[in-house]
Amino acid sequence: MNYRLFLAAAALPLAALPTAVFAQDEEAATSGPFDISAQVGAFTDYRYRGISLSGKDPEVTASVTVSHESGLYASVWTSNVDLGNGGAKNVEVDWTAGFSKDVGPISLDVGAVYYSYANNSGFNYFEAYGSLGTKVGPADVKVGVAYAPSQRNIGGQDNTYVYIAGDLPFGESGWSAHGSFGLEDGAFANNKKDWKVGMSYDLGSGLTATVDYIDTAHSFTTLGKATVVGGLTFDF
Repeated sequence: MNYRLFLAAAALPLAALPTAVFAQDEEAATSGPFDISAQVGAFTDYRYRGISLSGKDPEVTASVTVSHESGLYASVWTSNVDLGNGGAKNVEVDWTAGFSKDVGPISLDVGAVYYSYANNSGFNYFEAYGSLGTKVGPADVKVGVAYAPSQRNIGGQDNTYVYIAGDLPFGESGWSAHGSFGLEDGAFANNKKDWKVGMSYDLGSGLTATVDYIDTAHSFTTLGKATVVGGLTFDF
């Protein structure tokens, strides 16, 4: 989030310019080929594919995404994480690059993400992903796969995760229902299943509240036991 603070500080001299000039510059910037967005969030647990990665403690996240009109994008996402090393807390930073495009009624998204952990590079690993999405009535439905090739940091094995997810808005009420179901097998799990069902509410001004029920089957750890996770995100 320091990047956003830097932009705000750099923009202060513009306050001295005439309003018309500032508005013209702002319009030119927003109509350019690049778009920058950011999000911060707080959750009661960090659940990733059904497993708590925060030791069932609360999670705080932040992300910045830069996208190009061609469909190319890059993002940086960070969160607190518990790696299980004696209860010591750590920071996860995910570096993502991808390509997203609508082809008729189909939304295509492919890319790769590098998961890194501050002061614990032995946990770092790489994963490729792809998904196809479309409209089914008023709902958005997506199927996807993530594949981590064999790497030393994940025990010299590969890992595959396939999933289906959907989101159903309730008209203009601000409410929407969502859910997902995934299967994972390989370095991180042995035929693990996870699912999530929840609700979201648009509070306005970039704020969104969520509540989710999350559970797993055939999980290798008690960190996959059923739970309810509440969260609040702010997009800007």
